[in-house]
Amino acid sequence: MLSLTTEIAIPNGNKYDQPTGLFINNEFVASGDGKTEAVYNPGNGELICFVHLASVDDIDRAVDAAEDAFFNRWSTISGKGKSEYLYKIADLIVKYSSQLADLEAIESGKPKDTNAIFDVLHSADVFRYYAGKAVTAQDGKTVETELSKFTYTVHEPYGVCAAIIAWNFPMSTFSWKVAACLAAGNTMVVKTSELTPLSALFMCKIFQEADLPAGVVNITCGTGAIAGSRLSEHKKVQKISFTGSTGVGKLIQESAAKSNLKYCTLECGGKSPLVILEDADLEQAVKWAAFGIFFNKGEICTASSRIYVQESIYDKFLTMYKDHVEEAYVQGDQFTPGVNVGPTVSKAQQEKILGFIESARKEGGRIISGGGIPTTTNPNGFYLQPTIVADCNQNMTVVKEEIFGPVVTVSKFTSDDEAIKLSNDSDYGLAAYLFTKDIQRSQNYIRKVQSGQVFVNFTFAADFRMPFGGYKMSGNGRELGDDGLKAFQQVKAVHINLAGKL
Repeated sequence: MLSLTTEIAIPNGNKYDQPTGLFINNEFVASGDGKTEAVYNPGNGELICFVHLASVDDIDRAVDAAEDAFFNRWSTISGKGKSEYLYKIADLIVKYSSQLADLEAIESGKPKDTNAIFDVLHSADVFRYYAGKAVTAQDGKTVETELSKFTYTVHEPYGVCAAIIAWNFPMSTFSWKVAACLAAGNTMVVKTSELTPLSALFMCKIFQEADLPAGVVNITCGTGAIAGSRLSEHKKVQKISFTGSTGVGKLIQESAAKSNLKYCTLECGGKSPLVILEDADLEQAVKWAAFGIFFNKGEICTASSRIYVQESIYDKFLTMYKDHVEEAYVQGDQFTPGVNVGPTVSKAQQEKILGFIESARKEGGRIISGGGIPTTTNPNGFYLQPTIVADCNQNMTVVKEEIFGPVVTVSKFTSDDEAIKLSNDSDYGLAAYLFTKDIQRSQNYIRKVQSGQVFVNFTFAADFRMPFGGYKMSGNGRELGDDGLKAFQQVKAVHINLAGKL
């Protein structure tokens, strides 16, 4: 049987004792049926280690542990007490930030120094932010109704919640869900991605060091078909938070409805437009447009993957954009200094993206940069060149579907109204980006674009103090900010008849 820990070697020379077991009731345990999953380094295709894979019975054990912890431990601790635990966790994330960044880099393909470390430190900020919120999380308000009544509200936790986290930002999506969930007063069962479970499993050691009460957070690695499905249908789970594809989000919402109508927060990706008006600072627009799609190898739900440029500056933009991307975005493995574009997360993802690029060629797109596998990287890794597809139209597959890789489409438009129409011509509505110096034109776009978030004159700037979520098929509900806390709470209205008379 696979042990519960194993030593793993990082290409930068570091070695760690890595947990590989399921984390249930504050202990690492083996999977009940003995199944395991291999985790690979996408930079060289080599095996990192095996981890235990949760069965239905394992999920049930984790849910039972979370339920016991909610009723007998976590709900008895004050908001101030919960806050202190979250502050401890935040401090420990910073303490172990280099190790966590090593793990996130080796499992997901993020360059450590230009990407992964920032995800880790962001996660510490999220825990610290919700630590501050935990103190007053259940505060409601009094409502003046009639002189003979005392009426007020109180915000209460759901109880046992579940989280299904994504492989593209394993630390960030973990912290967004867990920190808000605990601050609101709930307990949680987490299912990691099979591709990127290592940083979440190391977080279990942090929970132990922080003396977090047993069962408050339980971490499982498992498949969506078994572990994810069981969590979404489990009647003891009162709320589920999911980050992933629209197709899986639909299945989760359907399963939640058929079981106990559990509340769902679903973040299901995007196909975000980036509009550049003729009055924009073109040099800055070029830099931000590149960062918005090629940071994190394009594996970003809010990636600015559809660029629309006003016709009068279209050709100039393409020349500047191509030159900037080829100069500024350096490919290589996750641990080479200066690299800012690592490998895609898996062989399957690499092949899927190559299929999108081929469809762009067949459907009339003009590839002006990239378009294939680089020749300068490890041939056993899962690399893809940053790819720019010009002269695109709305009927092309690469314009309509989320690619989730370093591929961007560029199209032209003439008027502001056309730019808004093109932006909204999508099933998704997670983010939208606009570049202009004209405040009136920006306000017109902001109010008319169908998107949960709008960014003007910069890209990919999610802030833990602001709500994050989308319109249309990008999902429902919000994470981060006050709204992220409220998503893990239900409101109770209290009516007291002071006179006691009919």
